[in-house]
Amino acid sequence: MSGVFGKVFGKSKAQSQATALASIDKLSETLEMLEKKENLLVKKANLEVEKAKGFTKAKNKRAAIQCLKRKRLYEQQIEQLGNFQLRIHDQMIMLEGAKATTETVDALRTGASAMKAMHKATNIDDVDKTMDEINDNMENMRQIQDLLSAPIGAAADFDEDELEAELADLEGEELEAELLAPTTTSPTAPVRVQQPTRPSAQSSKTEDDELAALQAEMAIGQYIPSVVGTVDL
Repeated sequence: MSGVFGKVFGKSKAQSQATALASIDKLSETLEMLEKKENLLVKKANLEVEKAKGFTKAKNKRAAIQCLKRKRLYEQQIEQLGNFQLRIHDQMIMLEGAKATTETVDALRTGASAMKAMHKATNIDDVDKTMDEINDNMENMRQIQDLLSAPIGAAADFDEDELEAELADLEGEELEAELLAPTTTSPTAPVRVQQPTRPSAQSSKTEDDELAALQAEMAIGQYIPSVVGTVDL
């Protein structure tokens, strides 16, 4: 029974959408026809104005007035056609808005139906079972990793407590050495190694001159005390 109603309502919805599209197309054609007719009337009104100007120059007042009357009639028709176009625009906007609303509701209804179907396909018991399997697999993997990382052979006999105590002793010795070390140390100047240079002839001559001058000063120093002693006598 529900299938029959679904077919009926589905067919009715499709027919309404087709009717809306046909109505919009018809309104568009009518609007285009009215615009063409309006343009034609505007040209005729302008032509009557030109005729009135010609009759005015020819001093034919009666003919000029007739032209202006026809121009007024054309202008009234142009205004009427403008009102018609405005109504058609209004109707088209309403139909397009209704069409958009219907499409939106259909999309929402389709999404709700898809969500409902997915909920039916997903069972809470299956989800719990799947999560249990995942947790079991992860626990098994952790146990395998623990077994693989466990020490074997000679390393398995080491006492962790003794190793930690030994490490603590080393850290204490390191801390004691840091406390006993002098707090300030004078910075040492970088030692600059001077490369040996080959003595030149000029430098050797200069050293000889300095040595001779030094010997002369020493000789004069010895001579002055002896002279002083002679004078005192």
